[in-house]
Amino acid sequence: MQTVVNSTKSQELIDLEHKYGAHNYHPLPVVLAKGEGVLVWDVEGREYYDFLSAYSAVNQGHCHPKITGALKEQADTLTLTSRAFHNDVLGKYEEYVTKLFGYDKILPMNTGVEGGETALKLCRKWAYKVKGVPENKAKILFAENNFWGRTLAAVSSSTDPTAFDDYGPYLPGFEIVKYNDLDALATALEDPNVAGFMVEPIQGEAGVMVPDEGYLTKAYEMCKAKNVLFIADEVQTGISRTGKLFCCQHENIKPDILILGKALSGGVFPVSAALADDEVMMTIRPGEHGSTFGGNPLACKVAMAALEVAVDEDLAGNAERLGKIFRAEMSKLIDETELVTLVRGKGLLNAVVINDTEDSDTAWRICLALAENGLLAKPTHGNIIRFAPPLVMTEEQLMDCVAIIRKTIIEFVQ
Repeated sequence: MQTVVNSTKSQELIDLEHKYGAHNYHPLPVVLAKGEGVLVWDVEGREYYDFLSAYSAVNQGHCHPKITGALKEQADTLTLTSRAFHNDVLGKYEEYVTKLFGYDKILPMNTGVEGGETALKLCRKWAYKVKGVPENKAKILFAENNFWGRTLAAVSSSTDPTAFDDYGPYLPGFEIVKYNDLDALATALEDPNVAGFMVEPIQGEAGVMVPDEGYLTKAYEMCKAKNVLFIADEVQTGISRTGKLFCCQHENIKPDILILGKALSGGVFPVSAALADDEVMMTIRPGEHGSTFGGNPLACKVAMAALEVAVDEDLAGNAERLGKIFRAEMSKLIDETELVTLVRGKGLLNAVVINDTEDSDTAWRICLALAENGLLAKPTHGNIIRFAPPLVMTEEQLMDCVAIIRKTIIEFVQ
């Protein structure tokens, strides 16, 4: 068994962050220095399986040679022009990604939350220019317990006090409906000023909450019936994570606006996007939205390589197959220990619910024990452990990880 943070070097680096950095994160006390595939190494050279994948940003594995190769090649050629000028990579990227996902247009941005902000602006612009909502009256619905970032718009649509406390006043025009509740959605959609419904197909940060089968299909149909845009936040569930290129494909839905980020670049460079057809996308005219770095040639080249890896290596198929194995193995723990009460997920986005309250530190201490045994995961909402390894994982590696998790939880002393 390896011990987490037992060296002066690790502690010095942690102390450095603590002294000079804002205290807006609470990471596990592991200082990582190298990554390859599904493995990472700390500054002492200890090896770990990565079972978080940078919150599903590293679906293609750490430092995939095709993606880093594209980064290096483009970095020596041209990195940034701003959108004041054209560059020779953007159009090729836009053609590739729109054809791959089946949309007319893409609006490229950088971080996932920028993708969400872009979707909201598109939705409001469409509401006024196309649907005919009275000026400044557009409403956008959000699912309860959503998480899509930390901007003021994101926290204004949040129901998590840790996200919104002390950040008011909040942005108007947002309304919360219960997740996985079609009756609540139907009631909210009666308001003629509702312009859009933004929803995660699976709520990741909320604890990998998987809705009932058919929920997304029915919600989409209800939105269509009321001339409301169905906006899918697939920043975490997209790019093969759940067993499809994007999660809505499980129910054969094409969202009116699709938001992508995280693994869109394989975790190598900040890349996000909002995709939509012309009726929605062309409501925004020159100068009305943009980003200095959005669509830069470096990001475009990296994103194309990342998407090619996802497609060429059939990461969705691998996630689908290994996810079923993982959930079956984890479900055995429900009978083997009182600590585990529920296992849920889709593809390789999964969660194990610990028999404890949200304000308990049991899941945190289990994650510390997992790290000592060579596997990195992180709790969410106190008593839930999210397990999301890179999608390049092999079945042999997965079973090795299953053994580590089983041993750690069965031997865990509360």
